[in-house]
Amino acid sequence: MKIDPTSLPDVFVSEPVRFGDARGWFSETWNAAQMASAGFDLPFVQDNHSFSAAQYTLRGLHYQSPPHAQDKLVRCSRGAIFDVAVDIRLGSPHYGRWTGVELSAGNMRQFLVPKGFLHGFLTLTPDCEVQYKCTDFYAPDCDGAIRWDDPDIGIDWPLPSGVQPVLSTKDSAAPQLAGFDTPFTWTMTK
Repeated sequence: MKIDPTSLPDVFVSEPVRFGDARGWFSETWNAAQMASAGFDLPFVQDNHSFSAAQYTLRGLHYQSPPHAQDKLVRCSRGAIFDVAVDIRLGSPHYGRWTGVELSAGNMRQFLVPKGFLHGFLTLTPDCEVQYKCTDFYAPDCDGAIRWDDPDIGIDWPLPSGVQPVLSTKDSAAPQLAGFDTPFTWTMTK
């Protein structure tokens, strides 16, 4: 498995190897021992699977606060998405900065979004399925969101001019980053 850094430290893209023959293909999307040897010892406890029928459905920007914060390993198993992580760790030199990557069934890339980052994605095709592994269980009392189009973050979502994304009620009413009291603190890593 190939692991590439992004423009934000602690956020990575992994590319599983695909083995094909006349029947189709096979790929190992997670191997705990291999990932631990690369520095990613993540005890995943929950797998999620979402389906979005409409192109330009936007889910996010979401987080789950401590004590149930989650690392996520995200992949798109049908269609294509633009997946985003935003650093919201107090004291981080990258606070409020974002990075994004296209994930698709074709490229098989996976996006590792660690604790302390907002996560969201925009479907680029109709009928998208997204699967992700989480290191903690869903806890509704720790669930939160920040506005997807917050000008202080300035995500360059790949939306055609004049097109508004399909949003949930929760996401369209999410607060701005300004004034947000983040529950995450940055700690310097090696």
